[in-house]
Amino acid sequence: MLDVSAVTKTYGTRTVVDKVSFSVNKGEILGFLGPNGAGKTTTMRIITGYVAPTAGTAKVAGFDVQEQPLEVKRRIGYLPEHPPLYREMLVRPYLEFVARIRGVARRQMRARVDRAIERCSLGDVAGRLIGNLSKGYQQRVGLAQAILHEPDLLILDEPTVGLDPSQIREIRALITSFAGEHTVILSTHILPEVTVTCHRALIINEGRIVAEDTLERLAARGGRTRQVAVRLARPGDGAAAALGAVPGVAAVHPQDGAVGDFMADVAEGHDPREAIASLAVARGWGLLEMRPVTRSFEDVYMEIIRGGAA
Repeated sequence: MLDVSAVTKTYGTRTVVDKVSFSVNKGEILGFLGPNGAGKTTTMRIITGYVAPTAGTAKVAGFDVQEQPLEVKRRIGYLPEHPPLYREMLVRPYLEFVARIRGVARRQMRARVDRAIERCSLGDVAGRLIGNLSKGYQQRVGLAQAILHEPDLLILDEPTVGLDPSQIREIRALITSFAGEHTVILSTHILPEVTVTCHRALIINEGRIVAEDTLERLAARGGRTRQVAVRLARPGDGAAAALGAVPGVAAVHPQDGAVGDFMADVAEGHDPREAIASLAVARGWGLLEMRPVTRSFEDVYMEIIRGGAA
């Protein structure tokens, strides 16, 4: 559905997008992750035809963004970070206006607007001024305008920014419902957004793609036991040194302010927990707790952003 090939964007001597290439399949929800200023929004603007690339190509359903912009725009629904709303208009007339400029046939307009209102749960506010709606409802109106022409590709740029927790959950559920019927690119720097809604994640940093994989595989990078937390009731003076000598333990770190609490770094391919338990029993330390510490998706993401090998 979408093919981006070596897209680059420079402003003077500054490169904000650097040879970015990726593809998105039909019906897939792709999370486009990265810190603020990473190049996410610029990439989205290039795909939508709002900004011209300095080099490279982007194609939507086989149509080139630069060479066939009208064909591309017919197939794209776009919700920028700040929804393009006319606050002085009522919700339904606004959506009808958008449908007209989107080229929706007159005979289909009522059905398309009704369906967008239903899908975005706007029935109760369809006759209200957009400017009087809450931020959450305004986001819903923005989503409605993006989907009412039933686009093949839906691009959402920070769709939950500024919303309260209840509104965020509602918008996430709505985005998830688009899977299959629309191909969705969700651009965000909020990790839970991606883990809840997306099938695959692409991480960009300083204008370059630094990771691309399914969420399961990215999460699995943190699934190996890298540390073991140990709590002892009666640690001796040499407990840390003795734990550090256990085969498979690379280093031991006593925890500040907690006598008897240690964090053991585990060498790759080892699991020293049984040996640690045996040592604690033999020394009479009183083993209170021992648990593996695995990295979260956030840990994996941060390591990738910092340039580490996840």
